[in-house]
Amino acid sequence: MNTRKLGSLTVSALGLGCMGMSDFYGGRDDAESLATIDRALELGVTLLDTADAYGPYTNEELVGRALAGRRRDSFVLATKFGMVRGKRPEDRRIDGSPAHVNHSIDGSLKRLGVDHVDLYQLHRVDPSTPIEETVGAMAALVKAGKVRHIGLSEVSAGTLRRAHSVTPITSVQSEYSLWTRDPEVDGVLEACQELGIGFLAYSPLGRGFLTGQIKKLEDFEEGDYRRFSPRFQGENFQKNLDLVAQIQELAEERRVAPAQLALAWAMAKSSHVVPIPGTKRRKYLEENLKAVELNLNATEIANIEAAFPIGAAVGMRYPEPTMSGVGR
Repeated sequence: MNTRKLGSLTVSALGLGCMGMSDFYGGRDDAESLATIDRALELGVTLLDTADAYGPYTNEELVGRALAGRRRDSFVLATKFGMVRGKRPEDRRIDGSPAHVNHSIDGSLKRLGVDHVDLYQLHRVDPSTPIEETVGAMAALVKAGKVRHIGLSEVSAGTLRRAHSVTPITSVQSEYSLWTRDPEVDGVLEACQELGIGFLAYSPLGRGFLTGQIKKLEDFEEGDYRRFSPRFQGENFQKNLDLVAQIQELAEERRVAPAQLALAWAMAKSSHVVPIPGTKRRKYLEENLKAVELNLNATEIANIEAAFPIGAAVGMRYPEPTMSGVGR
């Protein structure tokens, strides 16, 4: 497996997003999910990404089960905190306070069964807590040995620069794919490049849409949140399907799967971009990993971007209330 750098942290060129194994994407199959994590590690994937909000808590527990008994230096463990999911709407909030930082890490370490987290990430920026206070508390965890590196998720370029002036930021995790190219236009990728910060691209397959396997809303299981996502609603769905059809044609010309083409495109955009596609099935993991071997030339990249230009996807990537929490 090729490797890439997130700041000073070396990781596999493609990571594994574990969220969907426990939450948001329909039913669970823990046995297959554990087998998928095992297979990923066997094939050279070192970076596993989770969060305390996934479940909540159950995804960290699942990942902890998969890693039990393994050499600690054989994997890079990334988790996130700050997104509090209570049962009642009034209990749901973003909390980046120093007190919550200290409380959250101990819970994550226990669930994951480790004595430190390689990459600890703020899930969303807390509008009530200055970013300097949040990352200051995270930096204290590094000094305490509980965390090795600090990351941020869905931040603006301005917030990233403020945070990096307090303590070194290793990575930014944001949605990035052919159908969500916001980091290219809002200055975040540019800031990462300038500051030597890595970029973790989550949902690099457009929440599964870029695989070409989703044809209708009924393809999603009951309980799959994509049934309510703006890009999968009404006319938006068909317009986005038409865009994906063009990617499928290009993939057929190259004799690869659409998912492989989409992942190879993301990796070709910058050497500091590390996609973390999520899957809970070994067959899709193995398909995705073949993208690491796929090198695109300038003409192929241009053709892909002509078929799926910036801003082409129709609909917001999250419902409006959720969108208010990104890019702070």
